Amino acid sequence: MLNRRFLVLAAAVAALAGCATSSTPVSVTDTIAAQSQLSTLNGLVSKSGLSDTLKSGGPYTVFAPTNEAFAKVPAKTMDDLAKNPARLKEVLTYHVVPGKLMAADVKNGNSKTVNGANVALSKAGEFVTVEEALVQTADISATNGVVHIVDAVLIPPAK
Repeated sequence: MLNRRFLVLAAAVAALAGCATSSTPVSVTDTIAAQSQLSTLNGLVSKSGLSDTLKSGGPYTVFAPTNEAFAKVPAKTMDDLAKNPARLKEVLTYHVVPGKLMAADVKNGNSKTVNGANVALSKAGEFVTVEEALVQTADISATNGVVHIVDAVLIPPAK
């Protein structure tokens, strides 16, 4: 497990080394839209009506699942989310914590999400997790918060 996390971290560092930085500050919504590996999340944020909220409100910390993470979600679950906008919004807001929480500031414990449920955050050295998801790329700053790219989709318990 530790070797896997080390390899993921090494890949993330290598990917960051090759990224160009943007000098124009943008919102959380625009930050998500600018990352090609977050195109599924971007589409779901738009479909759920959360774009304007994540563009103007805040600050927010978004744990943003990659396209690869969404591909691991069973097709039936994704179909159910597509048919149930309220549940889709619950799932997406389960990935958002109020405030701007940089990776260095993460403390082990629970944090309340915009959804109203708690998520477990933990940090061990440079590794940060939210529930079972590992942060692959941390601290992508936005004008109204921060985005952390994660390797899994968090599904909250149904309300």
